[in-house]
Amino acid sequence: MPKSDAPIDFDLLVIGGGVNGCGIARDAAGRGRSVLLCEKGDLAEGTSSASTKLFHGGLRYLEFLEVRLVRESLIERETLLRAMPHIAWPLRFVLPLNPEMRFESATPVSRMLGLAMPWMRGRRPDWLIRLGLGLYDNLGGREILPGTRTVDLREDPAGRPLKPRFTKAFEYSDCWVEDSRLVALNARDAEERGARIRTRTRVVSARVAGGAWEVEVDGDAGRETLRARAVVNAAGPWAGEVLSRALGLTSPDRIRLVRGSHIVTRRLYDHDRAYFFQGRDGRIIFAIPYETDFTLIGTTDMEHPSPDVPPVCTPEEQDYLCAFASEYFARPVTRDDIVWTYSGVRPLHDEGAQSATAASRDYTLKLDTAPGAPVLHVFGGKITTYRRLAEAAMAKLGPVLGNDRGPWTAGVPLPGGDFPVDGVERLVAGLRASHPFLTAAWALRLVRAYGTEAMAVLGGARGAADLGEDFGATLTEAEVSWLMEREFARTAQDVLWRRSKLGLRVSPEQAARLDAWMRDARGEGATPRAVAAGVGR
Repeated sequence: MPKSDAPIDFDLLVIGGGVNGCGIARDAAGRGRSVLLCEKGDLAEGTSSASTKLFHGGLRYLEFLEVRLVRESLIERETLLRAMPHIAWPLRFVLPLNPEMRFESATPVSRMLGLAMPWMRGRRPDWLIRLGLGLYDNLGGREILPGTRTVDLREDPAGRPLKPRFTKAFEYSDCWVEDSRLVALNARDAEERGARIRTRTRVVSARVAGGAWEVEVDGDAGRETLRARAVVNAAGPWAGEVLSRALGLTSPDRIRLVRGSHIVTRRLYDHDRAYFFQGRDGRIIFAIPYETDFTLIGTTDMEHPSPDVPPVCTPEEQDYLCAFASEYFARPVTRDDIVWTYSGVRPLHDEGAQSATAASRDYTLKLDTAPGAPVLHVFGGKITTYRRLAEAAMAKLGPVLGNDRGPWTAGVPLPGGDFPVDGVERLVAGLRASHPFLTAAWALRLVRAYGTEAMAVLGGARGAADLGEDFGATLTEAEVSWLMEREFARTAQDVLWRRSKLGLRVSPEQAARLDAWMRDARGEGATPRAVAAGVGR
């Protein structure tokens, strides 16, 4: 181990390459801090690639009276939408009114309504939903997104896929986001502002010496020890393990692991709106247009035993989601419709809620200076508030690090996001004009992934052959090289399931060929910067 008077390598060492860790690294680097982020796997390999992929205020959180969380989330929707219009866009949600819908019995609103109107017997009345949507429309100072309207399902196309007994609905706004691309772009922007991003690098241990953290890491460069003035524990589901095992600390804070599972089916309807379905058990699920040809349905809320137990969508959860959706869709949803499932573990701050559904999605930040050098633990959070969480983290760390430059990320676009919210069609048209060999679907996919940088991904290609090997589903050697060199991708899994969702479209043979090509590229010295990373790179 280095001596305690060894020089400081970094102001901040961030543990965890999910949305919170990458958001904090970006914010800190933009304030002039020297930052190292270590992720034991790939970026967004855990929770941050397994969300329902929404920037939303959390309409149902109003029933738990989490007004501050909802208001902050609603304000953030449009802030984030403006900063990343390639990977996020407005989405309208249709909420069919169902006389059988119920509150979860544990919610504060359910208890109050039960006392005031016991004859309601836990029902969620139409007038209360409309009141909640009115609050939802106005809490966050909405400017871009349209407000709530009433829909006659007997006449509107949104009613066609549903059972005829549903005749009325409310329609409101939220936003879609490509969650794992959000993480990769935050990491990339952090690196461009001076941060070091090291994937496949595990923090083995850490101790305080001479007023700084001496941290042993194990990655591509082997084991080495680095010194940092402060540590951020943003390891998500593994935050408790990092706290106790790697940092050697104790804390009264506990993490509640809640598994959220989703199914992806063949496309169940033709229009571009999503559905918000309410169940007899008080829970809700979404059915959302997904990757053009599919429908995403989720999510469940199940207790999960350990971060080291890989989360899977169990047969029971698949049956639950199919049955729930079949209460609304005219054609029953069955397991035969499922083409893919995924599941993630939400690391919620355990405040003793009665059920997984009732556990707060708010974040908690705990700064501990007792070890002799500061460490900030991140508990909970949701994808919509990641940027505000990063600001709050730096507000806590600023006084102990000194020379805080203040918040800066609001309205600053992520890479490729420097165009208007309504500018996607113009970008697609421009891309096709300069590259006539592109199909409309191919050009749209590239713009949705890379925004204004789609042109750079294609370079001066005059035809598809100029883009190198074709791995299927319009994925080419040129694009994969970009992802390896600029977005820290190492394997076919990184490319097909986190930098994109092309895994839904390529064959096993094509995926194997892609993986072999990427292995060859790394072995031939074409190793991307994220792989060749070293502290002195």
